[in-house]
Amino acid sequence: MDGAELIIATLVLAAGTFAFRLAGPMLRTKVRLSPRAERLMTLSAVVLLAALVATSALTQGPEFAGIARPAGVLVGGVLAWRKAPFVAVVIAAAATAALLRLAGVP
Repeated sequence: MDGAELIIATLVLAAGTFAFRLAGPMLRTKVRLSPRAERLMTLSAVVLLAALVATSALTQGPEFAGIARPAGVLVGGVLAWRKAPFVAVVIAAAATAALLRLAGVP
């Protein structure tokens, strides 16, 4: 792929992304969803994010990540749920995983 093809591909993708993002606000007033469909879309976003967190927290490549990482994520999740400051959440999660690993927990 030469430079011109790369620039054309980038411009096409940029235009498509812009059109896709513009379609949402423009069609919001024209397309009506049932309350059930709106609730399902909201729940699907939560499920997708939960699946991403679970995959990232529990696996490292094709294998189980061990206990330390999920424990750190759990501590961070509880602190975030309790509305702790973001810096405290990150530090507590990292410290939990680091201390468990230091103690020999995989």
